[in-house]
Amino acid sequence: MTFHKVLIANRGEIALRILEACRELSVDTVAVFSQVDEQMPYLNLAGERLCIGPANPAKSYLSIPAIISAAKLSGAEAIHPGYGFLAESPDFVEVCEDDGLVFIGPPSEVMALLGNKVAAREAVAAAGVPILPGEAIPKDGDAASAGERIGYPLLVKATYGGGGRGMRLVPDGDALEGAVLAARAEAKGTCGDGSLYLERAVESPRHIEVQILADAYGNIVHFGERECSVQRRHQKLIEESPASYLDKETRSALHASAIVAAHAVGYRNAGTVEFVLDSDDRFYFIEMNARIQVEHSVSEVVSGVNLVKEQIRIASGDKLRFTQDEIVLRGHALECRINAEDPMHGFLPSAGRVTIDELPNGFGIRVDTHLYNGMEVGPYYDSLLAKVISWGEDREEACIRMYTALERFRVRGIKTTRSFAQEIVSHPSFRHERITTDFLSNLAAD
Repeated sequence: MTFHKVLIANRGEIALRILEACRELSVDTVAVFSQVDEQMPYLNLAGERLCIGPANPAKSYLSIPAIISAAKLSGAEAIHPGYGFLAESPDFVEVCEDDGLVFIGPPSEVMALLGNKVAAREAVAAAGVPILPGEAIPKDGDAASAGERIGYPLLVKATYGGGGRGMRLVPDGDALEGAVLAARAEAKGTCGDGSLYLERAVESPRHIEVQILADAYGNIVHFGERECSVQRRHQKLIEESPASYLDKETRSALHASAIVAAHAVGYRNAGTVEFVLDSDDRFYFIEMNARIQVEHSVSEVVSGVNLVKEQIRIASGDKLRFTQDEIVLRGHALECRINAEDPMHGFLPSAGRVTIDELPNGFGIRVDTHLYNGMEVGPYYDSLLAKVISWGEDREEACIRMYTALERFRVRGIKTTRSFAQEIVSHPSFRHERITTDFLSNLAAD
């Protein structure tokens, strides 16, 4: 089966990536947009364009009725959600299924399972994937006794949602009650559900994830791992593939566990299995992201596979076009996220009209962006402006290319994290040491 028309339920650089993938597959497209995005140049690449509401995401990109109506009006057969917005909404997937629309992602029941972090932990643990000690907190239950059973330090985590919201590190029992109250309020405010669970915390962990693709016929492959340990407040800033300082046995075990986890939940389409590693490289499953991720680009660069195109093929009913042995990973790739934020003033969001003096290019450099001269960066959406990706025969070459590329990423009118990223990739600790999730906080303390 081949789709005739796909609706793209997103904006920015991921909307552009999906448009390009559909064009390469000779699939017609419908691009939806909010009123404030009407001038985005990528909309001109779509076969059709439909306004779905005002700038407020709740009334446009997060509006299920608006997007479903646009799909029906345009005659689209499938919807690609990209990442963010409705990409991990089981309700949205269920509505698509009920209305005869193909959701380019996993089925609603898989989405619902993975959206419940406690249920996902239990499912993969039953299949033999290692998890950290943890348990759910009943809404009227005793968190203190659960904390004692699990042991400190521990993390309070939101059962639903993500992005570090509703997460608190608790060093000892005295801090637990306040952390639970704060996390519950934050979780309730961001995803509408205050359910929490406790999980043993790994001190100075590494955050490593495995990219997978799964078709509807039980075939699952991985594209190696990504190191995502450079984070600020649980938000990734720099990603790379492969991870450094990882022995062959641990790397193979990570890949195998990711495949087992995907089978355990009946996964389909593109997804990411996330792990934390302790100082002895023992790894533990933390969650599975049921969507294409921002950092998928580094996996594409080292594998030579267009993951967005494969998503569309799988959703249309195709089998995977390759076996695991046919996926060859070559060289090293880095990705730096360039956000409209001011690092000199607490990473406050920056707004204004963009003037582009130069964007990097050349051998081993890729820039994924929706930026254009005169673009007005406002307060309505995520601060991500661009992703700069470098490739090299080895990590050192990729770092050198990245530094030069960032030097050539020159825009005016807003503050960005470009110089901050440049400082990181040139720092001796980043270049020569094992990176953990407290890397940036340790640098700030020096």
